[in-house]
Amino acid sequence: MVDADLPGFFHDADKVALRGQRHTLALGRLRLLSAIIAALGGALSWKAGKIDLWAIVSMLGFLAALYAEVRLWNLKPEDDWKSGRAVAEAIKSLAWRFAVAGNPFPHDLPKARRELAAQTAEVVRKYGQTLALDSTNPSGTSALAELRAKPFEERRQAYIEHRVRDQKNWYSARSRSNKERASRWRGVLIVGELLAILLAGGRAVGFWDIDISGVMAAAVAGGAAWLGVKQHETLRLSYGAAATNLALLEETLIETSEEEWAAAVADTEDAIGTEHSAWLASRPSAT
Repeated sequence: MVDADLPGFFHDADKVALRGQRHTLALGRLRLLSAIIAALGGALSWKAGKIDLWAIVSMLGFLAALYAEVRLWNLKPEDDWKSGRAVAEAIKSLAWRFAVAGNPFPHDLPKARRELAAQTAEVVRKYGQTLALDSTNPSGTSALAELRAKPFEERRQAYIEHRVRDQKNWYSARSRSNKERASRWRGVLIVGELLAILLAGGRAVGFWDIDISGVMAAAVAGGAAWLGVKQHETLRLSYGAAATNLALLEETLIETSEEEWAAAVADTEDAIGTEHSAWLASRPSAT
């Protein structure tokens, strides 16, 4: 079973989350860059007659920053990002539990279907009341029932390979990616801070009168704020720990008997859900 086989509400919520993420990051990036441009315009001067062109640049920078601020406040894309991701991940977990007969769906198919629909509705009520979820198959697809009908060994293999191992590999890749990005950004900030020191020193001994060090300070502060939004170091640690935990759970699942299977699946899904809950709690507000 792949993501394309998941219930319609998963795909609806996933689209909302991705759109909210794009808007949050794009507007946050615009706000930070505009503030740096405004600072640069304020530090320089170039007059054409009575008009200071750099002052106009500064004004445009502040206008762009104001636009980004108003859009973040009005659209609240961070809320869509978090709510959409919460609904999508919760429904994905429910779908996998149902498809491999894990808790709370180990009983007969009709009862399991009713329970899946009820729990899907509860997820939407809890996290997704503000989201546009309108799929015609909100809580299930035929692929879920087909996998559920297969023998235990096939269900176990499918769950380990396409749920646990895929999720573990995703966490590992994201951990490495965030480690690399954190290192690059730290390097950029260090270079920016050294450059600001040199510029400030040059102004102190009279090499130039322009306060470019103030612009560099704004750029460094913007870079630090961007790191706070992206959370590379925090995500590196949390994703790495989640990958390790899933590797251990995978070994356990390989040896799990059919009698222990429903509870083992629930434990694994709870572990995945814990990492996601930590991500939701750690997200800073973009507004």
